[in-house]
Amino acid sequence: MAHSRIAPLVGKLTLVASLAAGAVALAWNPGGGGNNLPLATTVTDFVMPGTQELTLNIPLASGDSCSGCHGYYDDAIEPFSNWSASMMGQATRDPIWYAAMAIANQDASFVGDYCIRCHTPNGWLAGKSVPTDGSALDVFNGDFDGVGCHFCHRSVDPIYTPENPVDDIAILAGLTTAVPTSPHTGQYIVDPDDNRRGPFDLGPGFGWHLWRESPWHRESAMCGTCHDVGNPAFSRQQDGSYKLNPVNQEHPTHERADYFPEQRTFSEWQGSQFAKEEIEMNGLFGGNKTAVSSCQDCHMPDGSGEAAAPQWGAQFRNDLPLHQFNGANTWVLRAVRSLYPDFETGLTAATVDASINRTKQMLQNAAELEAFERNGQIVVRVLNNSGHKLPTGYAEGRRMWLNVRYLDAGGQQIGERGAYDLNSASLSANNTMVWKADFGLDDYMSGVTGLPAGKSFHLALVNEILKDNRIPPRGFNQAAFAAAGSFVIGEEYYDEQFWHDSQFTVPAGTASVDIGLYYQTTAKEYIEFLRDNNTTDNAGMIAYRAWEAYGKSEPVLMESTSITLASAPCPPPIDYGYVIPNSSGNEMKLSFSGTPSASAGNFTLEITDGVPNVMMGVFAGTESRQIQMAGGLFLVGGTVNRLTPVFLDGQGKASIPITIPASASGEEIYFQALCRDVGTAGNLAYSNGLHVDLCD
Repeated sequence: MAHSRIAPLVGKLTLVASLAAGAVALAWNPGGGGNNLPLATTVTDFVMPGTQELTLNIPLASGDSCSGCHGYYDDAIEPFSNWSASMMGQATRDPIWYAAMAIANQDASFVGDYCIRCHTPNGWLAGKSVPTDGSALDVFNGDFDGVGCHFCHRSVDPIYTPENPVDDIAILAGLTTAVPTSPHTGQYIVDPDDNRRGPFDLGPGFGWHLWRESPWHRESAMCGTCHDVGNPAFSRQQDGSYKLNPVNQEHPTHERADYFPEQRTFSEWQGSQFAKEEIEMNGLFGGNKTAVSSCQDCHMPDGSGEAAAPQWGAQFRNDLPLHQFNGANTWVLRAVRSLYPDFETGLTAATVDASINRTKQMLQNAAELEAFERNGQIVVRVLNNSGHKLPTGYAEGRRMWLNVRYLDAGGQQIGERGAYDLNSASLSANNTMVWKADFGLDDYMSGVTGLPAGKSFHLALVNEILKDNRIPPRGFNQAAFAAAGSFVIGEEYYDEQFWHDSQFTVPAGTASVDIGLYYQTTAKEYIEFLRDNNTTDNAGMIAYRAWEAYGKSEPVLMESTSITLASAPCPPPIDYGYVIPNSSGNEMKLSFSGTPSASAGNFTLEITDGVPNVMMGVFAGTESRQIQMAGGLFLVGGTVNRLTPVFLDGQGKASIPITIPASASGEEIYFQALCRDVGTAGNLAYSNGLHVDLCD
């Protein structure tokens, strides 16, 4: 434990009590009452496939060893300072993580082993996961590097293909465990030798270090290794519930879908349209790349420059992956900088500010906000621009909500929904829409633990998802998400629906409405739980005081809009769905012109890039759906009708005027066009879907 920064900087002054609690763990009794904690789990309960501790021929080096070439030349593009000023680089110094892990270890003996393996792969692979409170980690060996340089750049694809380095054949064959079948929960494989991998061919003349070109480093699956997380102490039962495995035994399958799902960010992406194709996002996320697909496209956007200082002969690239790793953590970097010295973290005031500003920009780009009137109510629509649920990731304490302010003709506020008090950090959540995930204990786990059934922040013990109404991404499919453990609970989303409509009654005297969409990383009820339920050490109090000192996780305004009731607009139609190219290689496009209102009388469906000179049908439904049919995707459901068929012209175009009766105002219709295409397997070509709100 010599040289550890935990004791002096995080103040873990009661390690003896922590270890003693693990030593006297009680066996659990499924029918027992009282407090039966911690569960008598062992390290074996958290053993998983992949590279094991103390099996590397050459240990992982610290990030400092990379900084001489890859840092200190340009904060905007260099890998070192960008990585340092990210939660990836500071994952082992995160005070929220220590506070949460302390309670997890109180609840289940040795569970911290599986927390440590992703928050400090360097430390875990070096055999320092026990004690499972992190007290064995050594700052001088790179154990505090979070997800470090050498870990990522020595990571190996678990599925060998000829494009991968030939070394991987022997590495996979040499594992002492089974090869992981899907990336999740830190089941990583690391090159035992110091062959540094990346997405580029560095050429035969590169001599600074051993290297391998690795397609794996461009794949989202690499990120899924630690961004799909489940609790291996539980197994999914045939009835869909989750129960504890026998004590002191590995998980029986190690399959992602059989662990209790704590986080499913990669699964959410994998089930999205982004996993199928690049989607044009007009530069919202991808830096030099306007269309994005992979995790790396958005979280490591392409920049222009060199990956190492120019004096080392580094190649200038316009597709340089910036090591920014921005997500949705808006305040913890400031706390880290206050707890650890800059010479250790690599942080500066400038790099922290820049990183947090990028995070806020990413949050603002992640959603679009629209407001309109429907059947006498205000409808607020939030569209998800991201490749996963909105919000996603570590669910504890994270939430997004609507603030709605009603104003009279003079601009004075006469009512409010979703008010937030910055001083008390309190949200009026009962009168607005809040998106979040809530975990809990069912009756079985209540009997095991002695804790009450229902909502709980005891993350090592929860075995039920009580609520998850977070907005799905483009391409959402109900069945596929449920099969992956990424459930939607407490809200109904149709297949393909990547937006949410909230309806609000308008008080008398309202002339206009101001609306804001807010996101918060750490809610008051969660940070107070971490403070009040820690009986091991003072990590919860340290996290709480940092939360207080840095704005109480002040909410970020993601988007805002206003609506004047006298001139409420029609919302624009929404383009949705993945399109399979037709026999000519084109994607048949369904769009519109005009306004979908009875009074405008000019709404027209427009079809382009269809098959020339063939009959086409347009289908209208009351829901969006995703149905595999005759080699394509049928995207409408519910009550479905077919409009009068028309012929596409010689360029594959057609226009279909739509008559909207006044009585249809407030209805929602989903359209899709299909035409004959004898050059495809199913003899059909499909367009995208189009969701339309009909207005007065």
